[in-house]
Amino acid sequence: MTEQNKAAETSTSFERYAPWEKRLGKVISPFEEFIHHETTSGLLLIACALLALVLANSALADSYHHFFHTSIGIAIGSWHLNMSLHHWINDGLMALFFFVVGLEIKREILVGELAEPKQAVLPIAAAFGGMVIPAGIYYAINAGSDAALGWGIPMATDIAFAVGVMVLLGRRIPKSLITFLVALAIVDDLGGVIVIALFYTDKIIWEALAAAIALLVVLAIFNRAGVRNPLPYFMVGIAMWLAMMQSGIHATLAGILTALTIPAWPKYDPAHFSRHVKGLMQRFDANCLQLRNLMMNEAQCSIVQTLENSVHMVETPLQRLERSMHLPVAFIIIPVFALANAGIPIAVESLEDTMLHPVTIGVVMALILGKLIGIAGVSWLALRMGFGQLPAGTRFSHIIGVGLLGGIGFTMSIFIAELGFKASPEYLLMAKTGVLVASLAAGVAGCLWLLATTRSALRQ
Repeated sequence: MTEQNKAAETSTSFERYAPWEKRLGKVISPFEEFIHHETTSGLLLIACALLALVLANSALADSYHHFFHTSIGIAIGSWHLNMSLHHWINDGLMALFFFVVGLEIKREILVGELAEPKQAVLPIAAAFGGMVIPAGIYYAINAGSDAALGWGIPMATDIAFAVGVMVLLGRRIPKSLITFLVALAIVDDLGGVIVIALFYTDKIIWEALAAAIALLVVLAIFNRAGVRNPLPYFMVGIAMWLAMMQSGIHATLAGILTALTIPAWPKYDPAHFSRHVKGLMQRFDANCLQLRNLMMNEAQCSIVQTLENSVHMVETPLQRLERSMHLPVAFIIIPVFALANAGIPIAVESLEDTMLHPVTIGVVMALILGKLIGIAGVSWLALRMGFGQLPAGTRFSHIIGVGLLGGIGFTMSIFIAELGFKASPEYLLMAKTGVLVASLAAGVAGCLWLLATTRSALRQ
């Protein structure tokens, strides 16, 4: 046995791994973990979208649609809430998606890419252009018809898909460019939320809205009073979700409002935490009984529990919730949303009419051309005028690639289409078709552009 093998055996002899435990002990940054989850989620999202398309165009189509229209209700005494499974997913599960979006927005504003004005200017400007120009293109194509209501559909970028495409290109893509894309996508997610609240609300029931506002005030009081346990926030957040449902404003907004009240300050500062942990570890070592099973050492068990509590005190509730919620949202909720909403029946005989429909053309043109002009064009103007700066290690050709990838709308685009065209099944079908076609084209174009420009850069 070589010295290297002996050293490896010695260094790992105290570790025990379960059969599937591959990543234990690997320390990665929160951003790297975020990117890993987004990439995997993007791939899972593609699989679920393809599965939905296959089911909607197979002999199982009727069963597929019937399943998601199954009525599910909750009743407590005389109070009851009945919705189809499709609505539970879009109005209920997606509230958790918006909760995580809210956590991401708050973190980015406080300590992320949007915290420093010099770094924040360019992604904010690019996101603004990437919302206004696509909305304008769609509206210009559909002006004068009921379909104009769908102008908000092409405004948002699907962060999971877009980041997934970038990561697939490997080390040729600067990490700072991925950070730029994430910041941009979070800003236009915020823009999408504002658009939903202001323009996709049919009728407001003021009494229910007042109740929702009162519950939001309660959440703010929790924050100011130092409540760090997530449970009270979730309980009041659910009540606010119910009030939002009755108010006429889309209930998913309760998720983002709840997230914005989650505390972003730690109980312990890092220096105190370090001293505290060192003291605990000295006590841990002093109580060592040479037993391999911690369950047999009550003193050490107590110290480990205290260590866990201390870790929660040095972490902010916001970052702890973002980390714990991101996984189920990325791997369960968003794929389930895709499975429930991407099932578009494709009739070959009417495919030409579908592709030439103004709604389809508007969505495709807005997402592909509008996002490119909005993101790359406004970024160019901002740089020429001396506002903002390119991310470290990037060139403007990279920003053009981001502009192309910005046309991957999917999750938020389909969500807004469901809101805007819930009373117009034909328009909804055209909008979803446009979103899928544009997202595929934008993803391929962005990937090829970044591949070509980075290769040429390597030759130089």
